[in-house]
Amino acid sequence: MAATGEIDREKAKQAALQILNDVASAMHGAMNFIGDRLGLFKAMKDAGPLTIEDLAAKTALNQRYLREWLNSMVAAQYLEYDPARHTYLLTPEYAMALADEDSPYFVGSYFQVVQAVMSVAPKVAEAFRTGGGITQAEYPPWMFEATERNSRPRYQSKLTRKWIPAMPQAVERLQRGGAAADVGCGGGRAAILIAKAFPASRLFGFDLHAESIERARRNAAAAGVADRVTFEVANGTQLPPGKFDLVTTFDVVHDSVDPVELMSSIRRSLTPGGTYLVQELNVSSEVEENIRPMGKIVYSISTLYCITTSLAQGGAGIGAAMGESKARELAAAAGFMHFRKLPIKDQFAVLYELME
Repeated sequence: MAATGEIDREKAKQAALQILNDVASAMHGAMNFIGDRLGLFKAMKDAGPLTIEDLAAKTALNQRYLREWLNSMVAAQYLEYDPARHTYLLTPEYAMALADEDSPYFVGSYFQVVQAVMSVAPKVAEAFRTGGGITQAEYPPWMFEATERNSRPRYQSKLTRKWIPAMPQAVERLQRGGAAADVGCGGGRAAILIAKAFPASRLFGFDLHAESIERARRNAAAAGVADRVTFEVANGTQLPPGKFDLVTTFDVVHDSVDPVELMSSIRRSLTPGGTYLVQELNVSSEVEENIRPMGKIVYSISTLYCITTSLAQGGAGIGAAMGESKARELAAAAGFMHFRKLPIKDQFAVLYELME
């Protein structure tokens, strides 16, 4: 160990290498964004080894750009390269993560989020000086498209197969034709899946983002449930009282303007014995417990979206790493007497069951 005031040059070298790795990841994120946006990963899925010429023929894209893009993917170890044949291969495992939007491992759309938040980073930096924040309207439209794409595979594999079945009383009511609402519904994927899983139920989705509501309506029509799912541009703090047997929020509470008012409105909107399902990110409220890649992502998106969109409206700005203790505190302040962490193991999500 170096004496006080001295530099441990080996540690300094390791620090520089770690930072350089982050720089490489940030730069490569733009390449992934391009690959996702242009459908390059999808074009390579199940195609076997491809030459640059093969990929150009499949995509009608410029060979010179494709050469550099492909080589960046090889350097990142996303693609396998055969130097003898000059071919590039997207393996099935990487295809599941980058090209298959029905895969539970699909994460390719996160690069849309990265590019969206990077585009407003200068404005967020100014908010550090002035306070306030960045409104949703200042983000590019693909921010909200990406959020929907991110949630879709997670909902498909877990929502009606694991999460809701963990609440038998909610299942019974939905099977008997109960009403459910998803507050902060975005593109409506959760409400649509619940409607399909419980054909007797009636679903409602509420969100302040008008473009997302329009997309949710199109998604419901495409899924064949538009007659049983209603989407409205509405504030979750003004829900109709005593109407819903189940209300859900997915990654909503932590970036809401007034979490207690939101949760109080949800409590009032429940029928007697109704259930409120809260899904939040599976991180701790203590920073020392979040020293891992998930923590790195969460604090970054929290700064670049969650707290700033809340603070822009004079909100609480709680942030994505609120943890179970804050969830319990908010639930109690909103008047919920029952709080149970559902016994579901999930790398990304934690779920709470709230009732009066």
